[in-house]
Amino acid sequence: MPKPLFVGTPLPQENAPPNLDKSGVPVLEVSVPEGVALLSKGKVVTSNDSAPIGDLTLATDGDKQGDDGYFVDLMPGKAWIQVDLGESKEIWLLWVWHFHKQNVIFKDVVAQVSDDAEFKTSTTVFNNDFDNSAGFGVGTDQSYIETNNGRPMPVKGVKGRYVRFYSNGRDLDDTNQYIEVEVYGK
Repeated sequence: MPKPLFVGTPLPQENAPPNLDKSGVPVLEVSVPEGVALLSKGKVVTSNDSAPIGDLTLATDGDKQGDDGYFVDLMPGKAWIQVDLGESKEIWLLWVWHFHKQNVIFKDVVAQVSDDAEFKTSTTVFNNDFDNSAGFGVGTDQSYIETNNGRPMPVKGVKGRYVRFYSNGRDLDDTNQYIEVEVYGK
């Protein structure tokens, strides 16, 4: 894990979502079946933002540092990045690092898997959108405060070639940043 960039236990913001995970317990390990490996390193990344600030390749370069220059900044509002694994795989775990240099909560974090690059059909594997403001339905996953540990999202063998990660701004403003996304499978 990268080094922490702020000290102490982050406290929820005044406008924290009602489904915020307040446990403060970082998940550093997740069990996956034998043979599961990192599939996303160096894979092609696309986005719905035609002019991101920073290179999209930063999201799959393996570097999770939260300092300036290590993240890609996407357009305000609902935005996504998509990883192309090159072929359909059995996916068991996603792990995402948004901007973690300060105490923030990204809104409407949704992860989907598909064999269709356009995502006309997909499987939602993580959704913490408590009010359906992103338009994918009300999610049951908890919102969380970004830290250097990122957020693991167990997937349990969903098959697909493409993985798309959405966010809809953050509690401080409407910006979207991605430091790293990892897709594990076989």
